[in-house]
Amino acid sequence: MACVHLHLRRAVTMAYRLMIATAFVMLMPYTVPASDELPKEAVLPMELAGKAIQASLEACNKDGYRVSVSVVDRAGVLRAMARADGAGSHTVDSSRKKAYTAASLRRPTTELAELINRVPTLQALREMNDQVLMLGGGLPIELGGEIVGGIGVGGAPGAHLDDACAQAGLNAIGAAPKVPAPK
Repeated sequence: MACVHLHLRRAVTMAYRLMIATAFVMLMPYTVPASDELPKEAVLPMELAGKAIQASLEACNKDGYRVSVSVVDRAGVLRAMARADGAGSHTVDSSRKKAYTAASLRRPTTELAELINRVPTLQALREMNDQVLMLGGGLPIELGGEIVGGIGVGGAPGAHLDDACAQAGLNAIGAAPKVPAPK
């Protein structure tokens, strides 16, 4: 009797295991791996960041401007930076902050500076955090319809000139234009 009871218990246990395994196998195609649920984002390759910086430096140098150029990723974290020979030390921070502002707010910094001058209630944007700089020379980097970072130029004698040098960097990497072409 004990032997029959033991065989019966094993058979029932084996049947349960088989049912669980079968259910698992049948449901496997319907489960979504966690990695499929993660958002996918384009990343600005370091090679393109360097190419944009070089083109911006060359554009400014051609016109006699000694500047710094920074490129940040979509989160505003510095990817690459260069300071031309003779560029002021302040241009390092200004180029990085312009790039950060353009990437974070997803707009050219000249446009943002004009906006807060027209709409006084937006003045608080200047104090959003200590990395924001509402001064022309920062442009968002848009590739394939997606903002992947920002480029900032500091040191040319005028925000419109910083903008032009930053746009030269965007042009060099095939990014969407953010500054109207000169007429």
